[in-house]
Amino acid sequence: MPAFRDDPGPRVGRYVDEDRRRWLDEAPKSQQRTPFERDRARILHSSALRRLGAKTQVLGPATDDFVRTRLTHTLEVAQVGRELGKALGCDPDVVDAACLAHDLGHPPFGHNGERALAELSADVGGFEGNAQTLRLLTRLEPKVTDPSTGRPIGLNLTRASLDAATKYPWSAVDAPPRPDGTPSAKFGVYADDLEVFAWLRDGAPTAVRCLEAQVMDLADDISYSVHDVEDAVVGARLELEVLADAEVRHRVAAQVRAWYGDAVDDAALHDAMRRLPGLGTWVRDYDGSRRALAALKDMTSQLIGRFCGAAIAATREVYGDGPLTRYDAQLVVPTATLAEILVLKGLAVTFVMAPREQEPLYRRQREIIADLVEVLHERAPVALEPPLAADWDAADDDTARLRVVVDQVASLTDVSAADWHVRLVRPHR
Repeated sequence: MPAFRDDPGPRVGRYVDEDRRRWLDEAPKSQQRTPFERDRARILHSSALRRLGAKTQVLGPATDDFVRTRLTHTLEVAQVGRELGKALGCDPDVVDAACLAHDLGHPPFGHNGERALAELSADVGGFEGNAQTLRLLTRLEPKVTDPSTGRPIGLNLTRASLDAATKYPWSAVDAPPRPDGTPSAKFGVYADDLEVFAWLRDGAPTAVRCLEAQVMDLADDISYSVHDVEDAVVGARLELEVLADAEVRHRVAAQVRAWYGDAVDDAALHDAMRRLPGLGTWVRDYDGSRRALAALKDMTSQLIGRFCGAAIAATREVYGDGPLTRYDAQLVVPTATLAEILVLKGLAVTFVMAPREQEPLYRRQREIIADLVEVLHERAPVALEPPLAADWDAADDDTARLRVVVDQVASLTDVSAADWHVRLVRPHR
């Protein structure tokens, strides 16, 4: 595959020809669309994106009609990321594509399912939703095949869009330690996808995310921190007045450290917990009325604007007013802004996510994942969907075959995982 040239060609909007290159060269279908617009459209029309509509965000899709699914969360991330990236000079379609793609690899049952699959596949390289996303984009999602080899190459996106969708640009072996020195469980590529990973990262600084990927990541953090709190308030799992209680503030800070590490210290978290309730839009005495819902929506909108505005201003202060793309700049997020985002995450963990882990349903979801991996491995390839049955037949060894089974289970929605379990597992018990 081609490497970056010494002369990368003229910049158009500060992107060069190599940014627009695809793994397999394709003639443009229309002069009316840019390569990055085509990337966005391919993700938007993918089956993997549609499946997110029946996958858990924090609360299951069937919980009620208000809560976010993984798909509605993704659409919100794309809107936030597109505007944030555009303000910095990034191509909006590159950021939009990355945001639409960022959760494609997540399995049924949200992070609960992700942890279950990671344990079950630990001996063959593990499971990570972001690495699975890269696998979908470059291998599993049906769109383009290599005519000379018949090899599936996924959506065949441009290098810039694939790089922007790579939240963790390293393998499990090369993962940098977390700030506290412990090994990171996050990585962005499996061993058997390293060839395409090397291609999309050609010329990029080692383990450094491009600016568009950083924008996608911040848009994700902003969206789910704000909207998970909104869902928790509407679902009567959280009252925002709790931050007036010193004991609750200490619990929230402890959960932030346990779930998200030591990116900011306790003093910054407690400052944020004093600052947020002082905002004029902070909702108190939520009663479920239309007026209260409107006030809550205004609060979420104001928080999103607050966080994005702070990051734009801080980045511009360092890098000036010109367009910023790829490796021209690093996104700057003020510590106070990061602390406020983490407080919102901590509220969701304290009042929704941590208590949920003790629920019988949560344990049952992990059992469903484990049962499906076992029965599909035993009954493959006949029990697999046709494309994955073909992958099973082409697999060279047991490691590759188990990876195919994991690909199959990860592709399922919450609903289809339960249905497959009824069909494949229960009759044999």
